Amino acid sequence: MTATESSLTLARIAAQAASEKLAEDIIALDVSEQLAITDIFLIASASSERQVNAIVDGIEEELLKHDLRPVRREGRSEGRWVLLDYVEVVIHVQHEEDRVFYALERLWKDCPVVDLRLDS
Repeated sequence: MTATESSLTLARIAAQAASEKLAEDIIALDVSEQLAITDIFLIASASSERQVNAIVDGIEEELLKHDLRPVRREGRSEGRWVLLDYVEVVIHVQHEEDRVFYALERLWKDCPVVDLRLDS
């Protein structure tokens, strides 16, 4: 794994925030050896558009406490697949149907899974 410590920390903070908003199937993939533009993809899902947006709000609020703001945000108005780009970490919060359809984990299956150290 070659993700930086700062990207691992950012991913863990975001994952904990997502978990607190009841995100499901939270996983992080170290894509640093495959992509030059980011270190980690953090992926989470929810069963409704409202829940997707609540998770996104929770992540943004928590990372803002650490003076971190996304450089790009996409998909917020639809609430089906919201992408938050924090440069080192790209966060995908997807409606569970979209997550199954697009199967990002399958596309990036060769990348190592990051230990998020989430509270059980």
